[in-house]
Amino acid sequence: MSAVRIIGVPTDYGQDRRGVDMGPSAIRYGGLGAELAAAGVATTDVGDLLVPRAEERDPDYRTPSEGNAKFLRETEEVCTRLADEVANTIADGATPLVLGGDHSVAIGTIGGSARDADVGAIWFDAHGDYNTPTTSPSGNVHGMPVAAAMGYREWDGVEWANAPGLREENFVYVGLRSLDDSEREAIHEGEMTAFTMSDIDERGITDVVEAAISVASDDVEGVHVSLDMDWLDPGIAPGVGTPVRGGVTYREAHYAMERVARSGALRSMEVVEVNPVLDEHNETGELATELAASAFGKKIL
Repeated sequence: MSAVRIIGVPTDYGQDRRGVDMGPSAIRYGGLGAELAAAGVATTDVGDLLVPRAEERDPDYRTPSEGNAKFLRETEEVCTRLADEVANTIADGATPLVLGGDHSVAIGTIGGSARDADVGAIWFDAHGDYNTPTTSPSGNVHGMPVAAAMGYREWDGVEWANAPGLREENFVYVGLRSLDDSEREAIHEGEMTAFTMSDIDERGITDVVEAAISVASDDVEGVHVSLDMDWLDPGIAPGVGTPVRGGVTYREAHYAMERVARSGALRSMEVVEVNPVLDEHNETGELATELAASAFGKKIL
């Protein structure tokens, strides 16, 4: 495993529930450095990107296509800088670990990871994040990063958001359980692979994650892993903005990350949507640190 470079991105532009901008601090406070050290990983923490406060900006700036998407200009500013940081990290021979913030930061992480390479992705999330400015019921960009990176519909040709090296046939969802109708339609029409929580119930986490890694890593230079903490059941991860009952268990989540580490395919990763305002004694922040450490090689024995 290469060295890991930690990059904090304290955004809350992408959703309405405030507090997720404190996610990077909560994850660090939860013992991220110690957990990664226990995994035998050399880490460098470059701190947080400078993110303008949402209160200082106009959320109603509209483009692309004048759809309903809040804080797009601010999201572009942050994700453009993040993409450069991620690309430079990979060029330096390190693996970027991005700490969100809301899930809109994934546009920057994937953009940097897929800048000069064909990559696959595994999206551990309750949600599809495949909305566009004209299909989103809320206008929250944290529900749009997959569509943005893929250049879907009005995201097509939006240079700062598109990730040409992200191959749709190597994109895999794991653990879906809450989709808008437009997202469901797009997933059915596309070349992506989607495993729902029902698939995990039926096949087991081992089979599903093995299949996901096989698809995501096929004939690419590496795999991006996106871990939204609402992927887990809110009973063990209460500090998230959009909780959905029926998520994965503690051990299922750890197994998934441990299997990612064993694959040797991890190119970049983000952990997002930790909201300490909604958390209980930083339970979700601490769990995020544990799962990140598992993804980078920490084992029980």
